[in-house]
Amino acid sequence: MKNTLRTKFKRGSTAGVASVGAAALLLTGCGAAPESGSTASNAAADYTGCIVSDSGGFDDQSFNQSSYEGLKKTEKDLGIKVNQVESKTNNDFEPNLRAMVTAGCNLTITVGFLLGDATKAQATANPKSHFAIIDFGYADPISNVKPIIYDTAQAAFMAGYLAAGSTKTGTVATFGGIKIPTVTIFMDGYADGVKYYNEKKGKNVKVLGWDKAAQDGSFTGDFEKQDVGKQLTQNFLDQGADIVMPVAGPVGKGAGAALNEAKAAGKDVKLIWVDSDGFLTAPDYKDIMLSSVMKQMGEAVETVVKEDKDGKFSNTPYVGTLANDGVQLAPFHSFDSQVPADLKSELDQIKKDIVAGKLKVESAASPKV
Repeated sequence: MKNTLRTKFKRGSTAGVASVGAAALLLTGCGAAPESGSTASNAAADYTGCIVSDSGGFDDQSFNQSSYEGLKKTEKDLGIKVNQVESKTNNDFEPNLRAMVTAGCNLTITVGFLLGDATKAQATANPKSHFAIIDFGYADPISNVKPIIYDTAQAAFMAGYLAAGSTKTGTVATFGGIKIPTVTIFMDGYADGVKYYNEKKGKNVKVLGWDKAAQDGSFTGDFEKQDVGKQLTQNFLDQGADIVMPVAGPVGKGAGAALNEAKAAGKDVKLIWVDSDGFLTAPDYKDIMLSSVMKQMGEAVETVVKEDKDGKFSNTPYVGTLANDGVQLAPFHSFDSQVPADLKSELDQIKKDIVAGKLKVESAASPKV
């Protein structure tokens, strides 16, 4: 069978295509050699954790990369083996998952909402194999699949409040890649955070790109076309927006490029990243990076792999919230001195109120568990 899978290593290391046939894939990563006579070390060396990306790839500076780095950290810390395969298109999902099963993976992590159907199909066909899927929950739980999901509306609410308190023009914006729940949940929280600021301050900060009530807004249609993200962002700038939050994986780079150009032209503009701390993962835009709405995917991956290796696998969903630090608003980094102390205090109080249940942040896309 001709291989359609691509294995790519992040940040400038070589990429290659692995032949996949009836034989298992060669393992692409190995842990430290076990100590002689160490049962625990031998068990770790015999354990293989695997990961399958969506089409964004492991260098997307967003959720695929964060998840992949979590698995690689587990490889280092626990001495396990790892295997990874990167999807070029949605058609690669099931072949990639079958390849991981053939390769003898103990646990296969699938990254993203779009892999929901493929993960279910392979988990059902291989009931003895364990899977974990990021950003997807099943209405009917599957015994060998653990969902890793996030109530990102909570942290995005804080980002919306931050944007409303930081804008100089009174207009902020957001857009999505594909109109799916794991994207719109960010946009819901962001819009509600702006609305909350307006109510508290008697202001009228506008949000371009998303109407929560109508559940309609601006989308690029995929997570790949950075030029479309750049054009959308330019349109927002033309309409007066000075802070933009793209929820679009690698397409966010297009937004960053447009904002960098606007900054070079003398405009005071800012970017809010999602999934990872963009100041660290997307350094090309750090000069305009106000903050990020983070999903702590790396930490969740580490936890789930360790539990599985220790024989404690469960299909009970992991739900990241502000209360368990599964979602967070990132530090302000270079903009820290520009965020007023009173705004910082208000954000701290908002977090406390959300955690305590005093402030309800609601999205139709929030986890129902």
